[in-house]
Amino acid sequence: MSHFPGAPKLLKATIAILDAVTFFPKGVIVLQYNPETLRRTLQVRGAGAEGSDRLEALRLVAPPLETIQLEAEIDATDQLEFPAKNPDTVLFGIYPQLAVLETLIYPKSSQIKKNNQLARMGVLEVLPIESNLTVFIWSLNRVMPVRLSEFSITEEAFDSKLNPIRAKVSLGMQVLSTNDLRFDHKGSKLFQVYYKQKEILAKVNTAATVIKTIASLL
Repeated sequence: MSHFPGAPKLLKATIAILDAVTFFPKGVIVLQYNPETLRRTLQVRGAGAEGSDRLEALRLVAPPLETIQLEAEIDATDQLEFPAKNPDTVLFGIYPQLAVLETLIYPKSSQIKKNNQLARMGVLEVLPIESNLTVFIWSLNRVMPVRLSEFSITEEAFDSKLNPIRAKVSLGMQVLSTNDLRFDHKGSKLFQVYYKQKEILAKVNTAATVIKTIASLL
């Protein structure tokens, strides 16, 4: 594939997988093509319900519940043009890329086995398995700890061995805030950086608006 000289380097949407305790990187998923649209929904977390005490109307108890939805495309066409350079794609198509996304919402099989062994030994309570921390990166200003809440795959083409070679993936993610994680959790600290960046950008916009207003009055 040819590139224009001097063309700006394209930053691709990325999902990073980090150890929830040490923050050690466990894997990186770079989306093959940036989604054309990104839908974000912010649900207010207020102190009172509608029609409740008027003293509570303007109180916010926590950051809003932010959810993200996007659709990504994965296509093996380019790789299959050069089979010698992409033997894994020839053998499996895009299934490895789909599998790495799917395993984000699967507990480790080894941990399931371990919990089953503990249950057989008479352990009355087995704590739910804590997964790795998933971080969604969409530009340098938006690096968010997230939890996958919705995941669907539409496989659109297959090779002769029925391996998928083209698919659309729909991802739904919930941004994990200080209301979802312990305040001293590393993921919570990452959210605080994301939140502070929002405040900084909001001040930039406010300053620009004030300047324009003053200029219009002169």
